[in-house]
Amino acid sequence: MSESTGSTTGSPLSRRLRTARGCTFVAFALNGFVMGMWIVHIPAIEHQVGITHAVLGWLLLFLGGGAFAGMQVCGALVDRFGSRTIVLAGGALCSATVVLPGLADSPWTLAAALLALGFGNGCLDVSMNTQAVQVERGYGRPVMSAFHAVYSVGGVLASLIGARTISWDWRPSVTLAAVAVAGVLVTLALVPGMLPPESSSPAAEGPRTADSTASAAKVPPARRRTPSQVWALGALALMLMLCEGVANDWSVLHLKDVLDAPAATAALAYGGFSTAMTVGRFVTDRVVARFGRVSVVRYGAGLAALGLAVASLSPWAPLALLGWTVFGIGLSGCIPQFFTAAGNMDPESSGANVSKVAGLGYIGMLAGPAVIGPLTHLVPLNITFFLPVAFCVAAAFAAGILRPVRRGKAAPEPAPAEA
Repeated sequence: MSESTGSTTGSPLSRRLRTARGCTFVAFALNGFVMGMWIVHIPAIEHQVGITHAVLGWLLLFLGGGAFAGMQVCGALVDRFGSRTIVLAGGALCSATVVLPGLADSPWTLAAALLALGFGNGCLDVSMNTQAVQVERGYGRPVMSAFHAVYSVGGVLASLIGARTISWDWRPSVTLAAVAVAGVLVTLALVPGMLPPESSSPAAEGPRTADSTASAAKVPPARRRTPSQVWALGALALMLMLCEGVANDWSVLHLKDVLDAPAATAALAYGGFSTAMTVGRFVTDRVVARFGRVSVVRYGAGLAALGLAVASLSPWAPLALLGWTVFGIGLSGCIPQFFTAAGNMDPESSGANVSKVAGLGYIGMLAGPAVIGPLTHLVPLNITFFLPVAFCVAAAFAAGILRPVRRGKAAPEPAPAEA
């Protein structure tokens, strides 16, 4: 393999890519950790502000709305200034604003705090995923899924540290202030090791065709039409992230309310799902390299559909737990492939394309509880799960959209015979 892929042992480019990959891992872990620390303090902040669960549900829309806005704003900024610069801004903003919910004393101040935190989270999400696409392009082989796995590890670390500080009776404002300071310092330390914008980095430049160079010169990235394939990827991300949201919000209630499982047993449903998601993402990159992205999404979504169908129809809690775990294994490798495909479709508009896929996917994540809840007034909870089952089946059939459109720099797509 040539040096341009970063695989020449000991070369400056190889060292730079390894450093950038390590720094990107830290960015993903930081994002998962910061958002995880907010999540573990939700009950304390809810009590501090004096609001009900219903009011909290409405206020969380400000978090989602801020994240969506941050993704769309920063997508264009990434293409203009480079993902490294926006990771600096997004990481600092996401870290600094996590303290604001801990200082809130009314529903309105909490709404403003969540809007700011969501915006910072959206900025960091798009910029770190775009940097991950650039790192993967340099490696010339799949590395994206491991980044998403590390995000989950950051959330697990937050749950452990948060549980400890809560047991020490630390106020949320104190803990989150410490997280904010640490997060800003970590961001300042990791950003210099990331890759600069490709247009200004000879090491990162790949071969360009005459047509692609002329096209880039004629059409500024911010003014290009979004390819229909990007919207298709976004639609698939929306469907499968809605499925993930369903597991996050309803898996425990399914075992508890439908199967009458004890609370401790019911909690294992989400534990099995999230563990399977994390482990699956650590191994997905090797599977992608062997079988290709299309096969990973096709068979992964199909396996997810099977797992959720088993969980939905099972009359026994152990079998339902197995179904939720299989559901997580199937979904684990799918979403990272959409980010990679969008980021590699047109490297000059990588940030904008990733922001659209991420934004639609985030809408799907938020829509999970909003869609399933009303359906439970019409049919039993376990039957509502056949909506996400249908989405998984649709994603499996539509997986061919992941095949790259070759233009300019090619995506690092393995070339096995796709099923």
